[in-house]
Amino acid sequence: MQKISLISRCAILLMTLFLVACQSVKTKDDSLYHALGGKDGISRFVDVFIFEIGETEQVLHYFEDTNIQRFREKQIEHVCILSGGPCEYTGDEMIPVHEGMNITESDFNAIANAMIRALDSVNVSLSARNQLLAIMASMRHEVLYK
Repeated sequence: MQKISLISRCAILLMTLFLVACQSVKTKDDSLYHALGGKDGISRFVDVFIFEIGETEQVLHYFEDTNIQRFREKQIEHVCILSGGPCEYTGDEMIPVHEGMNITESDFNAIANAMIRALDSVNVSLSARNQLLAIMASMRHEVLYK
């Protein structure tokens, strides 16, 4: 049970990446980018993640007015840059986008679980998944309702 809790907590952090991406500092190490399958692998992951969001009734309402094509593009850019890839992030900052959304811990967990399912579905290794989750950990506080 404790392992599941730890995995869920780490996955929750990844959720911050996908609600609507934020500005980030690019890492110099591109090994995670390659472990995720480069831009093609990241694109596959984001596509499955969007599907998983659509299957998660608890959080679907957060995305009702979202331009899905823009959301997709910005998520790909963001994962690319966070993983050390050769991308430029042109999306919005996290705090202003999520302000007033009143995202709860439960909602955050539901999105995180959707992300885990998407990562598993595209066969991202546990090591790469954990690396990405660790990168996202610092952004969690920018998403949850305060």
